[in-house]
Amino acid sequence: MELPSLPVDHVLPDLCAALARGPNAVLAAPPGAGKTSRVPLALLDTPWRGDGRILMLEPRRVAARAAAERLAAQRGETVGGTIGYRIRGARKVSDQTRIEVVTEGILTRMIQKEPDLPGIAAILFDEVHERSIHSDLGLALALEVQEALRPDLRLVTMSATLDTAAFAQLMRDAPVIESAGRTHPVETRWQDRTWRTPGKGRRGFEEAAASLIRTAAHEAEGDILAFLPGAGEIRRVAAALEGRTEMAIDPLYGALPFQQQRAVLVPRADGRRRVILATAIAETSLTVPGVRVVVDGGLARRSRTDHATGMARLVTVPVSRAEADQRRGRAGREAPGICYRMWTRGEDGALPTFAPPEILETDLAPLALELAQWGATTPDGLRFLDPPPDKAFRAAQDLLRDLGALDRDNRITPHGHALAAQPLHPRLAHMIARAADDGLEGEAALLAAILNERDPLAGTHRHTADLALRVAAIAGNRGGPAADPAIRKRTLEEARRLSRAKPDTVRLATALGPLTALAYPDRIALRRPGDAPRYLLSNGRGAVMDAADPLASQRLLIATDLEDGREARIRLAAPISEADLRAAHGDLIRTVHQAEWSPRTRSVEARMQERLGAIALIDQAWRDVPPDQLGAALAVGVRNLGLAALPWSDAATALRRRIAWLAERSPDLALPDLSDAALIAALDTWLTPHLTGMRRIDEIDRLDLTSILRNALDWQQQQTLDRLAPPEFKTPSGRAARIDYTADIPKISVRVQDLYGLTTHPALGQPPVPLAIELLSPANRPVQITADLPGFWRTSYADVRKDMRARYPKHDWPEDPATAAPRGANPRQRRTSTEK
Repeated sequence: MELPSLPVDHVLPDLCAALARGPNAVLAAPPGAGKTSRVPLALLDTPWRGDGRILMLEPRRVAARAAAERLAAQRGETVGGTIGYRIRGARKVSDQTRIEVVTEGILTRMIQKEPDLPGIAAILFDEVHERSIHSDLGLALALEVQEALRPDLRLVTMSATLDTAAFAQLMRDAPVIESAGRTHPVETRWQDRTWRTPGKGRRGFEEAAASLIRTAAHEAEGDILAFLPGAGEIRRVAAALEGRTEMAIDPLYGALPFQQQRAVLVPRADGRRRVILATAIAETSLTVPGVRVVVDGGLARRSRTDHATGMARLVTVPVSRAEADQRRGRAGREAPGICYRMWTRGEDGALPTFAPPEILETDLAPLALELAQWGATTPDGLRFLDPPPDKAFRAAQDLLRDLGALDRDNRITPHGHALAAQPLHPRLAHMIARAADDGLEGEAALLAAILNERDPLAGTHRHTADLALRVAAIAGNRGGPAADPAIRKRTLEEARRLSRAKPDTVRLATALGPLTALAYPDRIALRRPGDAPRYLLSNGRGAVMDAADPLASQRLLIATDLEDGREARIRLAAPISEADLRAAHGDLIRTVHQAEWSPRTRSVEARMQERLGAIALIDQAWRDVPPDQLGAALAVGVRNLGLAALPWSDAATALRRRIAWLAERSPDLALPDLSDAALIAALDTWLTPHLTGMRRIDEIDRLDLTSILRNALDWQQQQTLDRLAPPEFKTPSGRAARIDYTADIPKISVRVQDLYGLTTHPALGQPPVPLAIELLSPANRPVQITADLPGFWRTSYADVRKDMRARYPKHDWPEDPATAAPRGANPRQRRTSTEK
């Protein structure tokens, strides 16, 4: 059958020629160019394909199924013949299938099972601009397969908003084929002013979205596709439009039943004009018939993970320009269209070019497990456009080791292989595997399906995080809360896929705590003391719960869903007894003895604890603490309080100054650095051993810091210090004058009469530095400072003598002090001095 012309048709010969010359190619084609519909068919008749199959990856199940149906229709066939699909929970393929449309996770499973990909001739990565972690991983593995095992394997990346240079380089300088133009022109209309009104928040967005949809319905013809960030906004905007438009309102988001999603992809039987309120699910690959108008709310919802704790939170952020271009393209698929953007031209310039790759923001535990199964303990050897962040990857490996999926060397264990075989997060796969040992596989499978699906009580029962209520809702227990029918159906179908064992919901209710503990060893929550329901998680984070929640009084919880923040908010949890917790995680519980400095009591507090991660199940006083541990903990207190907390005597302070003065002038002596910074840095060396057995800060008052610091010098250094930088100077009179080393030039203060008979000026250090002498009167008043005592005797002394004799006539003021006996000398000293 003859197909209508599409823009991509003009470059298909170039693409086929490029793949005939080499194994890789990059195709950039604007939205609506027809790459999803035409490229796989164009490659069917290429010589290099032989009888091999062509795989085309799509990011979503509904897109994969729709693409397969569209490809089959172009050949006048039904799905399951030449064209087939394989998605989670459904497949339509046969021996005749040569083009198989699959979701991204399916490709990873295929490569892990048979790395040489027998029977596969080419892999097309559609919509790679979305940068899902599955797409990035699939491409990295496929490139390694191509290099090591299958040089004939063709790889093509396709997108409307592709960073072509980066992908071409990643794919070993692959040629870039670009398709210009759209099927039909699309007019873009921005708003004159922003919808962001202070104080209105979410309500302001929804009011503005509903108003713009009504404007578009009035001004333009055709069905309207409106992009909103999530299902909640879709429900509220639909309610705002109800009764105010003649158009039919059809929602489209991931949580809807699959059949309801597919129904949006065909015109309504009654022919009514439609408003399709959609999330990002409608951005790519899907053609919604009849759409001529796009209303873009300009927001996207993304999951961001705190890799230190493994907790994720949903954030609503402005779309990227690439996403906005994709959305705009939906209006020109079948005819000229109009795109209404719910932001101003000025705001448009501030949008990021591309959305952040999922690999940089999501939980990396599944990726780390896939790489370990591939044989890689790090992602370094694989060709990722954006490598996984090191810290996040190590955190993922930590979790996998706790689950027993990796060994100490981060290599996959037999248990890890079993987990990787399950289409679940490793947490939930681990829970099912371990529950099977106790005959609870069916119960664990149902619980895993509940935890893997959206909250069946979303919008109701917001006052409680009780997971047991969700189990009762899915089980359909009489008198229990009513679950969302679509979510309940999907959950039960998923549970049956995960295990053939039929769950007993009564047994599940009893085992709820122990089972969830298996999946979330890092989210065990212990209630903190006090009235407020505040918890400490085993991963070290704080968490809170609504005070009105019936679970708020529980001592121990397993928090399966948290909203990240300064303190994480517990949104879903199950209580657990300590006995059950010990049974589930006894191997993770450690007895810890710790002596720690307490700033509050200014002393060492010693506790014996039984800890599971950051929480203490038992916490009691630790008696008989080893003295050295007490000293080490007290040293922490000294470090926190600073050196001022130590009992510094004048002698100890003077000793530090002497050592510092001599060390600065004689670095060859290698004297220790006793500055404040150096003493704090070396506290454990010079002080901690002397704190042995001490518990309180006031006990350090009995320390002799002078002896402690002096012992920091060896014997030779002590002798050298006393010789070159003595603590005092002994005057001829026999008095000891303390040497002040505070200034650059050491100084003594001494009465003139104590120096009678001294004919040489004292000096310190090596090389010698004259000692500064402050000469004092008999009343200890400064007279003069000199660094040349013999010169003073010869010159200035005569004037000083005249003045001193007048003031202190009873004192001896000899004419020649250099030969006189010092004041206070005994007769023998006087005779000796006179003889000199």
